[in-house]
Amino acid sequence: MTMKYRVVIEADEDSVFVAQVPSLPGCITQARSRAEALQNAQEAIEGYIMSLTAHGDPIPSAE
Repeated sequence: MTMKYRVVIEADEDSVFVAQVPSLPGCITQARSRAEALQNAQEAIEGYIMSLTAHGDPIPSAE
């Protein structure tokens, strides 16, 4: 099953792109480009879900 999570990307005052996944509290990453921030977010989502699964915690639904 593939789930699609919304990723919010914003540039901060230092021109660093910060990506957050609102459905997954604390799932935040950053990068020097928008594309890299999105890729980092995808990796962070995978790691987040793997951790939830390993601990037997429920996986939040995608928005």
